[in-house]
Amino acid sequence: MIGLYSLILILLTTLLSACGKSQPGSETGNSSRDIDRLTAANLGEQLVLPTDDYLRLPQYRNADLVRGERLVMQCRACHSFEQGGQNIIGPNLHGFFGRRVASVVGYPYSPTLSQADFIWTPQALDAWLAEPTGFLPGNRMVYGGLRSADDRHAAIAALLRLTTNSNASTQR
Repeated sequence: MIGLYSLILILLTTLLSACGKSQPGSETGNSSRDIDRLTAANLGEQLVLPTDDYLRLPQYRNADLVRGERLVMQCRACHSFEQGGQNIIGPNLHGFFGRRVASVVGYPYSPTLSQADFIWTPQALDAWLAEPTGFLPGNRMVYGGLRSADDRHAAIAALLRLTTNSNASTQR
């Protein structure tokens, strides 16, 4: 019975996934998932809070920090997190929450990022991590994204702690 249940679940998941993709020959190429996706263009006004306040939000307060720290190791391949850290393939991320996109002095951002107009908040980063090319088409960051909301929340909670100088960033 468990095998049959698993098979049904896989089939339903596959069908639902296929329904969210644009079909060949569609005129717009937009699916309902594309319409609902948060992007840099439809992000709107953002609430910028101190790091400690973000960390009080349930999705970050209850996040798996050990998992988050493992996930952000992927980020460390291209970014440094420490104050005064160097730009690697990507810009240094220290203090990036609350900062305007493409604002690290001396980093050669792509034209797409240079022309973008948003603030790095957990909300923006969540949408970016879900699908970087969907959030900001034309950006040159080579990263497939984190599909799981729990993984994104864990990674964001870890980044909030690792990239700021607040008291919360040193607490475990």
